[in-house]
Amino acid sequence: MILTTTEEVPGYAVGEVLGVVFGNTVRTKNVGKDVMAGLKSLVGGELEEYTAMLADARTEAYNRMVNSARDLGADAVVNVRFTTSQTMATAAELLAYGTAVKLVPRK
Repeated sequence: MILTTTEEVPGYAVGEVLGVVFGNTVRTKNVGKDVMAGLKSLVGGELEEYTAMLADARTEAYNRMVNSARDLGADAVVNVRFTTSQTMATAAELLAYGTAVKLVPRK
């Protein structure tokens, strides 16, 4: 499966658009991470606990998007994007989305 943030894949043309695919996950902070982040805010620096949590969420959303494209029989997902939104005071959604396509080699 080819995944790209561009509209096209070099050497290929889009033969068929299968539709928009997405994968999402909603994650919440926990008390332990909040305490550590609060202490870290006193001295500054990266909030490593949150960085790791968001990296895991990004990977999960990405994998769910890929699986959705595979279910449609796609060769590629073009125009891949990520977005996040707060769903409640202590939770956020991470969404990966793009357009699932069938590719044909250019001649």
